[in-house]
Amino acid sequence: MKTTKVISIVAAMAASASSLAVGMGYSTFPLMSNTKMLSTEATGITSSGGGVGAQVRYTYKMNQMLTFDGGLALNGGERDGSIFASADYEIFPDFMNQPRVSLKAQFENSKEFETRKNSFTFAPQVSKGFSFWGKEAYPYASLPLGLKLDTKEKSYESTLSANVGINGHLPIEGYQHLLGNAEVQVDLKDSFTAFVFGVSFPIN
Repeated sequence: MKTTKVISIVAAMAASASSLAVGMGYSTFPLMSNTKMLSTEATGITSSGGGVGAQVRYTYKMNQMLTFDGGLALNGGERDGSIFASADYEIFPDFMNQPRVSLKAQFENSKEFETRKNSFTFAPQVSKGFSFWGKEAYPYASLPLGLKLDTKEKSYESTLSANVGINGHLPIEGYQHLLGNAEVQVDLKDSFTAFVFGVSFPIN
């Protein structure tokens, strides 16, 4: 009941929204193999044509090395929405003083400024677990480099952004089985500046 209430509140907050920001999700968090999660995320874009919006993300930790996720963003305004799917492959684990290093590949189909676009992104990611006031959390950084194809103009452009965020269990009594996520994306080249806040719960 508590889980349902939290998800309902987050969904209601996000449902009044209208824009798009996908984010990197929960693949940098050390999930157990075969974990399945569903998350509701509130998003916002501060770049031109932006606003606030909502998306739903499904995450599946297939094994120790490979994590899949995908989702749907329902939006309005000049960025009408998107569907996306990605896979994260771990290269080095988070061990002792060594941070976790992975490569995430993502496909996204979106409608932006009245034009349907397909985006292919490859993002190196670095993350490391730390203790914050006795609670463990996992800050991460990523540099998504993408290729965006304009299906109307038959053209393409490269994109680059810098993403920083943090994943961890909610430090709230009764809700500690839920994962929280906060992320900021900064436009470096033909991308957009945005934020994402999410709550995820296990569905195994």
